[in-house]
Amino acid sequence: MPAVASPLKRLLWWLIAGTRGGESRARIILSIHDIPKNANQLSEGLGIEYKTVRHHLDVMMKNGLISSVGEGYGTTYFLSNEMEANFSVFEEIWGKIGKKENKRRGGDK
Repeated sequence: MPAVASPLKRLLWWLIAGTRGGESRARIILSIHDIPKNANQLSEGLGIEYKTVRHHLDVMMKNGLISSVGEGYGTTYFLSNEMEANFSVFEEIWGKIGKKENKRRGGDK
């Protein structure tokens, strides 16, 4: 594994598995990995309140997981170059914790 993946892996464990809102951040990452989107598109597509999406985008921007192009309402979000290059690290982490999240949500119904 390249040296750059180790700090990213620790960061992802913290932001996805170790903090509140990790599942929402993971869903946003998966969504913009497929197609770059603005905050409104993410909110509607994921069924997450717009303000909550904005919060998660801000957290991920500050931590270098995503980047953006444009300004204001039309700002479009992309995975950062480092996240794109190391997306398998995210997939590994989400593969381990995403199953637990799905079971938890399924059990609540």
